[in-house]
Amino acid sequence: MLYMELCKHYFFVCSKFGDIFDEEFFIYALRHHVNVVRELPADILERFDNNISNIVNLRVKGWSSPTYYLQKVLPRLLELGAVRIAPFSNRLAHAVPSEIQGLRCLSNFGALRFSEPIRTLAAKMVDKMIQNASTSGGKYISVHLRFEEDMVAFSCCVYDGGEEEQREMDIARERSWRGKFRKKNRIIRPGAIRMDGKCPLTPLEVGMMLRGMGFDNNTSVYVAAGKIYKAEKYMAPLKQMFPRLETKDTLASPEELAPFMGYSSRLAALDYTICLYSEVFVTTQGGNFPHFLIGHRRYSYEGHAKTIIPDKRKLAQLFDSPHIRWESFQRQLREMLHHSDVKGSEIRKPSASLFMYPMPDCMCKQAAAKNSTR
Repeated sequence: MLYMELCKHYFFVCSKFGDIFDEEFFIYALRHHVNVVRELPADILERFDNNISNIVNLRVKGWSSPTYYLQKVLPRLLELGAVRIAPFSNRLAHAVPSEIQGLRCLSNFGALRFSEPIRTLAAKMVDKMIQNASTSGGKYISVHLRFEEDMVAFSCCVYDGGEEEQREMDIARERSWRGKFRKKNRIIRPGAIRMDGKCPLTPLEVGMMLRGMGFDNNTSVYVAAGKIYKAEKYMAPLKQMFPRLETKDTLASPEELAPFMGYSSRLAALDYTICLYSEVFVTTQGGNFPHFLIGHRRYSYEGHAKTIIPDKRKLAQLFDSPHIRWESFQRQLREMLHHSDVKGSEIRKPSASLFMYPMPDCMCKQAAAKNSTR
């Protein structure tokens, strides 16, 4: 039995599972494996004074084995009637029996689909991207751009280096991570962070990278992002290099986006869908969004999805080489692109995530997983 009430807070705005995903489809797809319920049975809820906050929260260690759940979690569940597990992410080991792995595949790639309002608007936006890319056979590339203010602040990287930027970043860090960056003996070295490839790429750097890889100004580009830091300043060069650039705000009207505004997860779902159907997906920073999207694309396109995962350490060296010639820059970017293409159908290693590397665990059983949802 799975008690399904997922709630994610973004600035005190809550999205439940059904706001983002299709609940009916999820329950139906898993009907032969898990009994999914929307609410706890009344007799069980009464044991906790009708307050789910009173349910015992089991602090399960990350990457725990199935044996741990059978020996430690199941007895408590049978005793109490209900338990909570929080945090919930990454609580199960990578290496598990094939029947559990198969359920993982079904849950992630077969049972999860976005809610009807998200699917409807996302489909319209994808159609517009395809229409706008008619000169290239309806093919477009998508870029996950992580250059929001909180991302820039958390990175501790320096961009224009001015007093205004420093003041804004100090305020942003204090607002979101109270005192974390002011701890005694904490030394921040922006230059070292950049050379280690951990700085978010600026829109200009993304544009230079794509041009170096061979994408010209006729390429249709979709940028998936939150609110870009100083967007008017930083997005201008990227738009100049790629005039056919689109975002949520250009593909959908304010009226169409209104029901999603203020809900980060629902807006991200629109971005996710448009990126899923792109010819090429470009990730510029880590995180759950590209992690799951890369795996989803590999699964959906049977290992043939084109994904660009740039070597950001190499990029930092190239961008910071004042005397590099365009021919040399371009040659090294083409090599980087080739390396990404080669790794596109990579088989999962024992310690790697199934959700990013679905081959072979999910790919070989793809047909069976699809049939079980019918």
